[in-house]
Amino acid sequence: MQVRVATRVGLVLLVGLAYVLASHWLMTQTEASAWNVVGVLSPMLVIVGLGAWRSGHNGVALGVVAALVALCVQAMLGIRVTSHALYLLQHAGINFLLALFFGSTLLPGRTSIITSVAQRVHGKDLPPAHFAYTRQVTAAWTIFFLVIVTISLVLFFGFSFDTWAVFANLVTPIATGAMFIGEYSLRYRLHPEFARSSVADAINAYMNSGKPQAPKVPQ
Repeated sequence: MQVRVATRVGLVLLVGLAYVLASHWLMTQTEASAWNVVGVLSPMLVIVGLGAWRSGHNGVALGVVAALVALCVQAMLGIRVTSHALYLLQHAGINFLLALFFGSTLLPGRTSIITSVAQRVHGKDLPPAHFAYTRQVTAAWTIFFLVIVTISLVLFFGFSFDTWAVFANLVTPIATGAMFIGEYSLRYRLHPEFARSSVADAINAYMNSGKPQAPKVPQ
């Protein structure tokens, strides 16, 4: 089981690295093309769409499908669209959608996305302190994505495209990894009473679970 989980995590990391490097190459080293834009935008849109569908956000999933269809149609028709602007849409847009998605799970009467993942790993009956902590982490990720969007817009409109591309393709994934590692390092220092789990456990629980039901918020 551990080997299977480690293999899955390793494949996810390798695919992510390949996507980052391919995106940076398409953005900076190749001739602008409508199909380049499709290649850059599609993988992340698919990930967001699948995540939305698995979490019961069918409207977001349908919106992603519509965006993918629109991108392919504009490419087939040869419609000239500024590639740099669409690359910005990929980076800032995806992070904004993630902020919107994470933030929407913090609304009254809903269970935060991090809480939902924790429930898949540890069971539905989380201690009150664990429930509160996972909501705080969800809020922290929401803020993180919004900060990424803000920096992306500032760099895109205020600096060179190459500078923005380095931030979008290299700094952003490094910062995201640091966020994961930092949260995991602090979790058991702040709350040593929490049941132990790893990022691999969360990934495995999420990948092996079906479309989740909308859980109730503990009273």
